[in-house]
Amino acid sequence: MTKLSASAPPGSSETPAARRAAEAEARLAAALRENLRRRKAQSRAREASQADAPTPASTPEQG
Repeated sequence: MTKLSASAPPGSSETPAARRAAEAEARLAAALRENLRRRKAQSRAREASQADAPTPASTPEQG
């Protein structure tokens, strides 16, 4: 992990608070993308397992 300096680089109008907010927003965006990727993978796996499982109508009935 790199340590950020407390002051903005020369010529930059970004304050340290604004930089922290931007970094937090970037981390949140990355976490949301990863969460979406994981949820899509779970959904695909669920659909695949349901496609492989026999439906109640396809099982032989007793009677």
